[in-house]
Amino acid sequence: MGAHDVTPNRSVLLQLKSRIKLTQGGHKVLKMKRDGLIIEFFDILEKARAMRAGVSSDYEYAMNTITIARAVEGEVAVRSAAYALKADPQVNVTSKSIMGMVVPKVEAEHIHCLMTEKGYGVISTSAYIEAASIAFEKLLETIVRAAEVETTMKKLLDEIEKTKRRVNALEFKIIPELKESERFIKFSLEEMERENTTRLKHLKKA
Repeated sequence: MGAHDVTPNRSVLLQLKSRIKLTQGGHKVLKMKRDGLIIEFFDILEKARAMRAGVSSDYEYAMNTITIARAVEGEVAVRSAAYALKADPQVNVTSKSIMGMVVPKVEAEHIHCLMTEKGYGVISTSAYIEAASIAFEKLLETIVRAAEVETTMKKLLDEIEKTKRRVNALEFKIIPELKESERFIKFSLEEMERENTTRLKHLKKA
């Protein structure tokens, strides 16, 4: 609605003033939310960088240990130990709130277990295979934690962009239009007041 599409009377002016005040309050709250989300994002970004480095490092170490195990024990022994594993890792996805925004909380269970609980023979399995097993358990744990951080970071980015668009719409479009309507009504009321005053003067002279 344009500034000149409003009815210039005092009732509309009062409603408009109330709406401007309410809109400005909403704009202030959204700006605070946007700034808070940006702070949260940079905190998560630092964690994401650390997690990415951790995934890369753990992956490289795990691949090195499995390569050594294959070289020393042979492909058949490594595969036999892998097929004998009884461990059944579970990934649970729940949710948590960051500044009113719901983000995933990812947790893994039964990743680490004792050698005696893994299903392959303790005596027949070498330390090289066990080292590879432990390395891949650690890699899996790191990947699960990285998944939570990366997903949270993407959701924060989306929420920041959405909030920025709303802040900009209020700041550069809605509030200026409301204030322009307010100015138009005030000007129109002042004009009507002057016309009435002039009319009264003419009536008195007559």
